[in-house]
Amino acid sequence: MNARPVIVMTGATNGLGRLAALDLARAGAHLGLVARSEGKADALRREIEEAAPGTPVDVFLADLSLLGDVHRAGKQIDARYPRIDVLINNAGLHGFSQRVTSEGLAEMTVVNYLAPWALTAALRDKLTASTPSRIITVASRASLRADGVYPLQNLTGTADYTRRESSGLYGRTKLMDIMFTQELARQLDGKGVTVTCCCPGFNVTGLGRELPFAGALQKLLTRLRIGDPRRGAEIIVRLATDPAFAANTGGYFAAKGAKPLECPKADRGEQAQRALWEATSELLADTRHTRSA
Repeated sequence: MNARPVIVMTGATNGLGRLAALDLARAGAHLGLVARSEGKADALRREIEEAAPGTPVDVFLADLSLLGDVHRAGKQIDARYPRIDVLINNAGLHGFSQRVTSEGLAEMTVVNYLAPWALTAALRDKLTASTPSRIITVASRASLRADGVYPLQNLTGTADYTRRESSGLYGRTKLMDIMFTQELARQLDGKGVTVTCCCPGFNVTGLGRELPFAGALQKLLTRLRIGDPRRGAEIIVRLATDPAFAANTGGYFAAKGAKPLECPKADRGEQAQRALWEATSELLADTRHTRSA
């Protein structure tokens, strides 16, 4: 039996995800990394080997803006491991203008919400059979900027938006992540799977790389020690490994001191969260049927 916990993670080749992957490797994990770029994945492998020699690392190539890729990766991951101890949905995108995928969906909605939902669904049975296990999704207090969730229009909406409007739309995808976490926690309550999410805080990472001044801003903030991604990486690692969080299912935590946070009030209730869950399940079932037709 492999003594190393198997930790599957998205978004590990950049920013706080990269730092979290390195920390998890140092902690003795067997890493399964979902990455879009083979070159970046290879570079991270080399970093991990230098930081924690002998760490097993498997890479599953997938574009998380395409649900077909997510489903394929989910099947590959499920087939690769006899057990999965932790799933970390970390990949995220703040798009400053609308981009519609080849599947007809808004890229930011897919990467931030639909892809984590679909990957978790693909691995749910394996995680349930691997108890005690954990599912962590990286959300954000940017969710406070959203004006609520309206599943039928928000999941499939592809209208253009401005850079200023993008903040609220990004926040909505992160609000949906919190709602997803809390509904899934209820569904898996008593089954040995801990489901949590976190706000990694403001981080100087590649998330806002589309801004024309992103590079200069990152250098300035780094010099000022503002937006240190190590804080965001730390809360991810704690939720994945710390025994103190082993049974704290449904929780939403801040990077600073792992302070408990609440889902924004308008979408905190079970009814709203269940409605989003059902709409998402139906949408993903429809998209899979369309691709297979």
